[in-house]
Amino acid sequence: MMRQYRAAKSKAGDALLFFRMGDFYELFFDDAKVASRALGLTLTSRDKDRTKGEPVPMAGVPVRSIDGYLRRLVTQGFRVAICEQLQDPAATKGIIDRDVVRVITPGTLTEDSVLQEKRANYLLALVPTPKRAGLAWADLSTGRFFVEDVAREDALDAVARVGPSEILLPEGRIESERDLVAALGRVPGAPAGAVRPVPDWICAESTAARTVKEHFKVGTLQGFGLKRSDPSLGAAAAVLHYLQETQKAALVHITALRRFASDDFMTLDHQSRARLDLDALTAMLDETVSAGGGRLLRERLHAPLTDPARIVRRHEAVEELCGDRFLRRGLRTNLEAVRDVERILSRAACGRVSPRDLVGLRATLERVPALQNDLASVRTDLLQRIRGELDPVPELQQLLARSLNDEPPAHLRDGDVIREGYSEELDRQRGMKRDGKSYLSALRAREIERTGIQNLKIGYNRVFGYYLEVSHANRARVPEDYIRKQTLTNAERYITPELKEYETQVLTAAERAHALEADLFEEVRAAVVAEVQRLQRTAALLSELDVSSALAEAAVRRAYVRPQVDSSELLEISEGRHPVVEDALVEERFVPNDLQLDLDRRTVAVLTGPNMAGKSTYIRQAALIVLMAQAGSFVPATKARIGVCDRIFTRIGAEDDLAGGRSTFMVEMAETAAICHHATRRSLVVLDEIGRGTSTFDGVAIAWAVTEYLAQVTGCRTLFATHYHELTALSEEIDCVFNLHVAVEESGDEVIFLHRILEGGSDRSYGIHVARLAGLPAAVVERSRALLAGLCGRTEGLGAVGFQAPIKPQPPSRQLTLFTPPGDELRKELAALDPETLTPFDALLKLRELVERARGQKG
Repeated sequence: MMRQYRAAKSKAGDALLFFRMGDFYELFFDDAKVASRALGLTLTSRDKDRTKGEPVPMAGVPVRSIDGYLRRLVTQGFRVAICEQLQDPAATKGIIDRDVVRVITPGTLTEDSVLQEKRANYLLALVPTPKRAGLAWADLSTGRFFVEDVAREDALDAVARVGPSEILLPEGRIESERDLVAALGRVPGAPAGAVRPVPDWICAESTAARTVKEHFKVGTLQGFGLKRSDPSLGAAAAVLHYLQETQKAALVHITALRRFASDDFMTLDHQSRARLDLDALTAMLDETVSAGGGRLLRERLHAPLTDPARIVRRHEAVEELCGDRFLRRGLRTNLEAVRDVERILSRAACGRVSPRDLVGLRATLERVPALQNDLASVRTDLLQRIRGELDPVPELQQLLARSLNDEPPAHLRDGDVIREGYSEELDRQRGMKRDGKSYLSALRAREIERTGIQNLKIGYNRVFGYYLEVSHANRARVPEDYIRKQTLTNAERYITPELKEYETQVLTAAERAHALEADLFEEVRAAVVAEVQRLQRTAALLSELDVSSALAEAAVRRAYVRPQVDSSELLEISEGRHPVVEDALVEERFVPNDLQLDLDRRTVAVLTGPNMAGKSTYIRQAALIVLMAQAGSFVPATKARIGVCDRIFTRIGAEDDLAGGRSTFMVEMAETAAICHHATRRSLVVLDEIGRGTSTFDGVAIAWAVTEYLAQVTGCRTLFATHYHELTALSEEIDCVFNLHVAVEESGDEVIFLHRILEGGSDRSYGIHVARLAGLPAAVVERSRALLAGLCGRTEGLGAVGFQAPIKPQPPSRQLTLFTPPGDELRKELAALDPETLTPFDALLKLRELVERARGQKG
């Protein structure tokens, strides 16, 4: 057995090997030690290892509880190989044949118990080249398969958009692309554990082309939009190879390979996805009632459309469902009965489908005619298309209804799966098993009548099976066809040909019934797999219908409106609200605000105002409203017109990248650089502070220059929230820059945040007030006020953070006035200063004095 184990372990590689032994999966050697730590199992040992003379570490888990243990291991990033018994122990003498039937990894899960119901589980392969990168990703649990080729610098953003559970990289690139491997680990939501290697030869052009063609049984790659030189072809081959190696089964449910057309979708880098918290938006907006609908909603919010015509079709469907409460409720009631058809089909294709899965598939197909009837009078193109293309697959539905019991057990091994009346032979075998006692009673009655032996008995023992027992007093009445088997003190035991035949039938009836039921179930499974493409299409349509009805439900419940989405360059929002913040408020009412951007006079908005007053909420809500609208949702506003955005960029918050050797300021500058390089005229840029991680003048200069660049070079719609009040002067320099501020109300030392966005700039941030609210010691607060008063030349307790008359940076062609002061007196005074002896505080005071004098306010 241990030789058998070692052979299986050599196939499993670095995966933990679960070795089937009866009702348990056992782990040995290092696998047992690792699993015992990861799962909290008791570590035991068995007979000594003959090669080392030491006890063999051992741990085990029950077969019936395997799903829970798998979930915990996969969540921790482990791979698990399942080595199954391939023979029936009751019918086998000696060692049972075993083999690895499947390797379970984070990206190859199919069981509902270990998957997130409303989130896709993608396995992604990345093939980088010096200038490009090819990606391919597949969800084994649904059969969806995509490829994409991107510029090398866009690879991480593409990976973040997919959100894979496992990443594959050609093994030769693991060493040569160390920076890329490290960067993949830092992508938000990156899978636990190292990137998995795949053989380089799999990704080579000739091998990759053959692998893809053989799987899809095609002679050319043109139908997939692929060329042999595309890096994504190698990535697609890597995915197929890995799935085939781990699943040990034909991937018949992966029936299509689609090229992801990035130009059709809004681009979001991985920082923007994290800063906008799309997962929170999805959770808030999710009114879907089916698993497939939930996954589709998430995908739409992570990849909004850029084609106004397609967006409008989605909005039209949502609007019709908003306006017809009875239609919407009828659809949602029927959709609640829909099961996860895509994942059922995956398990059917991989040979792991359960009886309850197929009953759920039948229940779903039975709902399709009702849904078509609900949609009989719809007017919009999208809903009419769904109604026309829904397919109940009636012949399969009828087969499932005839063959399967309505409430079968969870596992085929438990029996009673096939409906009575479907198979005469199965009914007969079950009858023999069930009706054994009545048959024996009838046989005894017949034999008593035939022989006249009133005390004749029928019994059973393990030595020679069923027997007829006759007392010695009645031996003379025993018929000639009785065969004596045993003599007792007071009786004789006999058998007859009929009794022996019955014994054979009864003792094997259960086994034959189980085997026959398994064969019949396999026939039903094969019939399901034969219709996989029709079923997948119906599943996709049901998910699309669920998303439309869910968005309508969300719009009605939350008072969202249909936005006008077109090819204009406008962004006009009336009484817009932050969808997630509004939903979280219980007792308070969210304060709505307007926004108007265009590419003429109102391109870049510089938003100033106090801390905690709502600047960040305001700029994020604008981005989320645009994203929701282009995903096909209604939006939290009273009116909205949105010119389609090709990308949304965000530069929000402060964080470092210690693993990558980058400070907070370097991360901030890298993100800002990416915006300047990649934003287009149709992009929306949302900035929440730039340059706060360096000296004040450096920061102001950088923020000023970036704002100029976005306004004059890129020319894109921009919202810039800042405490650099100096930037408000840009509205006087550049026509398309304008100012906004957050309104506050002062009452003595108290400040009331009104959360209203008004036209014009602000010159105060109320930072000390916020510090006091945060619990800073009173002595520190008072000292801060005194220092601020000295810095600003003010006597009142509250004041602006910064200078009373801030230095206004000038366009690059000019110099700051400070460095061309009038008169020799200032020059002499500057020359007399000793920077080495000045404290930072004294230096700031002296600088303030010199600036004021240079402007003619003193001296």
